[in-house]
Amino acid sequence: MTRRFDPTLYLVTDPDLARGRELAEVVAAAVRGGVTLVQLRDKGGDGRALLEAARALQAVLQPHGVPLLVNDRADIAYAAGAGCHVGQSDLPAEAARAIVGPDAILGLSIDEVQQADAVDPELVDYLAYGPFAATATKPDAGAPVGADGLAAVRKRIMLPLIAIGGIDAHNVAQAVRAGADGIAVVGAIMAATEPEAASRKLRTAIDATKAEVEKAL
Repeated sequence: MTRRFDPTLYLVTDPDLARGRELAEVVAAAVRGGVTLVQLRDKGGDGRALLEAARALQAVLQPHGVPLLVNDRADIAYAAGAGCHVGQSDLPAEAARAIVGPDAILGLSIDEVQQADAVDPELVDYLAYGPFAATATKPDAGAPVGADGLAAVRKRIMLPLIAIGGIDAHNVAQAVRAGADGIAVVGAIMAATEPEAASRKLRTAIDATKAEVEKAL
């Protein structure tokens, strides 16, 4: 596998939380604050609108070397030259990989610890597991998995592990200590009055906790 990316701070977009601001504006501010990976998620967008949004975000992200992924829509991801993220009810990973090609980043969400055992690391570049804590940004999310759930997945995989769901500056360190390589956030950045400052606060906490964990090894 030759696909390389930094999962440290992963922004998942939600236009409904953007306070009327342009999505590209919020994303640009988040990158200045330390976001390393961005997923375009807009469940209400049609194909043409999603492609336009993806291309607009690519224009913002590519100069900074920050990869873009598109949620669910492997066809849009391919057309925009982006990666893709799929869940348990989306296209299977092998089908998504066939569309986006061998060089694109492909991420997968799992809902249960045992699902990690069936993941092919030749197809998938990272796993996302959650919700880590209670979240209002995904109404159909299950019960929080917490540090114990995240740690259980960490023991089963070598792939980068992303913690997602209900994570903010108050519990981000807990997720890192449980084994997360990266932290995915939605509301903590998208709904922030100052997305750059919110991103910087999260990134600082993540980096400091990773340093503590490495020092303790």
